[in-house]
Amino acid sequence: MSTPTTPPHTVTVRGACPHDCPDTCALLTTVQDGVAIKVQGDPAHAQTGGVLCTKVSRYTERTYHPDRVLHPLKRVGPKGSGQFVQVSWDEALDDIAQRLAAIAARDPEAILPYSYAGTMGLVQGESMDRRFFHQLGASLLERTICASAGGMGLVHSIGAKVGMKVEQFVHSHLILIWGGNPVGSSLHFWRYAQEAKRRGARLVCIDPRRTETAEKCHQHIALRPGTDAALALAMMHELITHDWLDHDYIAQHTTGWPALRERALQWTPERAAQVCGIEADVIRELAQAWGTTRPAAIRLNYGMQRTRGGGNAVRAVACLPALTGAWREAAGGLLMSASGHFPVQRDALGRPDLLGERLPRSINMSTIGDALLGLQPDTAQRPIEALVVYNSNPLAVAPESAKVARGLMRDDLFTVVLEHFMTDTADLADYVLPATTQLEHWDVHASYGHTDVLLNRPAIAPVGEARPNTAIFRALAQRMGPAWGFDQPCFADDDEALCRQAYGGAIDFEQLLAHGHVTLPVPDAPFAQGGFPTPSGRFELFSERLAVQGLDGLPDFLPNHETPQAGGRHPLAMISPPARNFLNSSFANLKSLRDIERTPVLEIHPDDAAPRGIHDGDPVRVFNDRGEYHCTAVVGPRARPGVVNGLGIWWRKDGPKGTNVNELTSQHLTDLGQAPTFYDCAVEVARA
Repeated sequence: MSTPTTPPHTVTVRGACPHDCPDTCALLTTVQDGVAIKVQGDPAHAQTGGVLCTKVSRYTERTYHPDRVLHPLKRVGPKGSGQFVQVSWDEALDDIAQRLAAIAARDPEAILPYSYAGTMGLVQGESMDRRFFHQLGASLLERTICASAGGMGLVHSIGAKVGMKVEQFVHSHLILIWGGNPVGSSLHFWRYAQEAKRRGARLVCIDPRRTETAEKCHQHIALRPGTDAALALAMMHELITHDWLDHDYIAQHTTGWPALRERALQWTPERAAQVCGIEADVIRELAQAWGTTRPAAIRLNYGMQRTRGGGNAVRAVACLPALTGAWREAAGGLLMSASGHFPVQRDALGRPDLLGERLPRSINMSTIGDALLGLQPDTAQRPIEALVVYNSNPLAVAPESAKVARGLMRDDLFTVVLEHFMTDTADLADYVLPATTQLEHWDVHASYGHTDVLLNRPAIAPVGEARPNTAIFRALAQRMGPAWGFDQPCFADDDEALCRQAYGGAIDFEQLLAHGHVTLPVPDAPFAQGGFPTPSGRFELFSERLAVQGLDGLPDFLPNHETPQAGGRHPLAMISPPARNFLNSSFANLKSLRDIERTPVLEIHPDDAAPRGIHDGDPVRVFNDRGEYHCTAVVGPRARPGVVNGLGIWWRKDGPKGTNVNELTSQHLTDLGQAPTFYDCAVEVARA
């Protein structure tokens, strides 16, 4: 006789995708008897529409991955040997607190936190951790590695990281997709663009690479990397000479037009064509389309700001909607980031007031290689003695990674890594602490692609002994104790309290609890009547703030740090966009996604492959004076002549020779925002 069985207990929990993507999707996690069995998009959230990308739809594979770090680990062999032993949380935290205290007693600025957007959550990414390091007086980290050049370009033109509402693109008649591949990196914007296309809109992709997006647009303009400002200035030239301008909008809602007009008139289509490596008629036709189509919109993305002149390029492109009055319509204007719309209470979360009168030094995360090696004036005199890494994998993602590796290998550097997996960086740590994934903790999110606040509830209990970042820093603060000022009430705030503090009274938290998302009251056409968030209240074609700093108040074209020369030692430009199924270095260890990507590749045009004797599928060596990277050649039209595409970001340990594409990138910085120049890199390629 059969024994009755208890039916499984199944619940659905609302959450939010934590990854560095503009879409910030709402999630529904199905949990059966305490185990997450499915993650899907929430159909009740308009921006998500029930759809997730390939990566996040496999999130349970990440949470329950067999290689997940589930217990605290302590290094017992030489750095890089992979020799770790499991220890208790108490042993790990006691030792870490003791060693940090000993360093801080000599110089708290010898301690450096290193984090970025491994989670975009405001609580797990920038709350208790910031409080801990502010109270300690540690060095400050300049978090520049992704978007700061473009962000500063927006600040000195529009006034903040704000723009169109993404859902309005569906009504646009012309969409310029500039410097991005939304088919792979912003699926939900692409949904709007596709609907606009079905309604008759023209889509133009401006990108050195023939991306999956470029293949689906009406036109692809494959300019050279770093030449976007020249293209934008030449478009302005045509807008002026053909009088495709909104003179009233310029007069009422901009500043600096006479000076910009004079500069733009120097940029004929022929001049820009020589710089950009495209035909002058392509520029004329693009300018005519922009100047005569309504409504017209630009979806600007961060790829184009990863060169020396990236900040100026963003400023130049951002001028185009102001000159034609495109902002008058809800479906016109520009969107690069929406994050400035969010009323995040960052001072309440991170508590910079805990610093008191102290002014710690700042270290740029994009030059962490030189910083760790003491190759900067400040760190040469006052070395970094302790590094605490969370929400990042600097050995894989930071430029000139050979220097990062040498820095992390220092025997006198104490390194603590909070992680899900044994990444390249974790391999060189003294302690690896198991962190929770998004399914296991509270968090609250902003977005840089839409205007909805999202809440993330924990769907399951932490796997193994994993703890949220917040819990780890709370525990360290408790161990540092009153002697270091860690007995203040703010170090006892739990994660739900931190979620509430993130927006204070600016949103209805009870509504967020009930529905999982709240839409901000942003006007459909935010700048139809001007009102830009600049000091002048106008769009700043000329930035007085930059001029006061001794910088050019007008946008201009700045040549790359590394401009390849035919016949030179490194005659090819290299860009390193993400592989479609990875997100920076996240997901690069998931078998199902690695099986799709197969192997690290370099895309190269037949015109560049043939004289080098390179055929499709050949192993190749990509090199410059900084190092070399081994991968597989993909010969075809995705690369334009003179430019190779090293798709990333694979973990170094998974590269054929233990390196990845960032072995080749430099620590040169951008014109604005002190950001890295990943796409400003000259190389040579040879068969391996």
